[in-house]
Amino acid sequence: MLKRKIEKEITKWIKDDKRALLVYGVRQAGKTFSIRECLKESGVPYVEFNLIYEPDVLDILKNSKGVDDIILRLSLYTKDKLVPNKTIIFFDEIQEYKEIATMIKSLVDDGRFRYVLSGSLLGVEINNIRSAPVGYLKTLKMYPLDLEEFIQIFNIDDKVIDLLRRSYEDMTKVDDIIHERMLQIFNLYLLIGGMPSAIEVYRNTNDIDLVMDEHRDIIALYKLDFTKYEKEDKKLRLIDTYDLIPTELNKENKRFKISDLKRDLRYEKVEDSFLWLDKAGVALPVYNVEEAMIPLLINKKRSLFKLFLSDVGMLTTIYGKATKLKIMNMDRDINKGAIYEDVVSQELCAHGFACYYYANKKLGEVDLVIEKGDKVLPIIVKSGKDYKRHSALNNLLYSGVSDIEEAVVFSLDNVEKEGKIKYLPIYMTMFLKEDDVDIDINIDKYMFD
Repeated sequence: MLKRKIEKEITKWIKDDKRALLVYGVRQAGKTFSIRECLKESGVPYVEFNLIYEPDVLDILKNSKGVDDIILRLSLYTKDKLVPNKTIIFFDEIQEYKEIATMIKSLVDDGRFRYVLSGSLLGVEINNIRSAPVGYLKTLKMYPLDLEEFIQIFNIDDKVIDLLRRSYEDMTKVDDIIHERMLQIFNLYLLIGGMPSAIEVYRNTNDIDLVMDEHRDIIALYKLDFTKYEKEDKKLRLIDTYDLIPTELNKENKRFKISDLKRDLRYEKVEDSFLWLDKAGVALPVYNVEEAMIPLLINKKRSLFKLFLSDVGMLTTIYGKATKLKIMNMDRDINKGAIYEDVVSQELCAHGFACYYYANKKLGEVDLVIEKGDKVLPIIVKSGKDYKRHSALNNLLYSGVSDIEEAVVFSLDNVEKEGKIKYLPIYMTMFLKEDDVDIDINIDKYMFD
């Protein structure tokens, strides 16, 4: 059984948090399974209601006359006993009833039960739930499995992972045998991705064709949700936008051009579609910044962006079997730029980073920039042998326009450092995580006599 990082946070909530818990994210990421497993392992009694498969529960919520009425009706509906101050009530697929947001405060204030909510952001109705009153709802976002979670299926000893982490931290070369094995695993991740059902198909069959079938089924579910939850005039636009992402990523600059959807189409006309796909978790926008300064957000150009898929396995499935075979054979001649940037963006988003790319007319373009700690960290992603050719990165680091202290280049090669640039194997994206920054404020300094 694969363990998910988010399960530590869910377990922590079960132990001592009085707020309601909302676990949200892209469809098929494993939200329901992880919540169930944590509840089972905790030994706390729980009752689960699914608002899609149990329409009677949906009717109870819609037609109730307050908290007492909800609890009475649910206790009559379920075969399990609702024990005050013990039972946790789990509502799944809550995007079917966004009005549950208005109930959160009353349910939590009542205090007899605790509540965990789960839903797919496909439908974006769930956004209203996240705006519940402060102090009444804890939210956790779930992504497909990241690379560190994925490698569990290979039963790699923890000592090996610790060794790799030390190599990352100390900038020491990885043993060649371990390095090659990790590249093999990384390539499998490109083929399979992080969707639990696709991983399970691979574990049971070792058949990439069946994994591709699973990816296609998930994509079909996404598109069904596009038509189910979005307004009539936007349904086709969402599908067209989603379908265009792999093509746009395969271009040299990987930028999403609005005119490729329709000539003379303006960004303002389609902005909602991009926001919808982002909030639904099926696409990851990476916006342009022209200044590599903190905070990056204030330099964001909302109409200039790259749009990545949230799961690299589904991207390589869309590109086709020939691409998968070249990846499997570790063919260095294949153009994997789009795939590599997608997987790195996916990994960084799962680790909590907001991703941007840097583009300046004078200095050039850097694939990704993030805020790590209190510094800007530029990132270059290389899939070929010329991983030390990066003029735009050099311009940014050494032209005097910024005070950036270091940069990272991810490639297929081993650990190395030259000046401000760290060269890291692509699989070490799993170690790039946000630093804990201590903010030490001397309160006395701000006190007045």
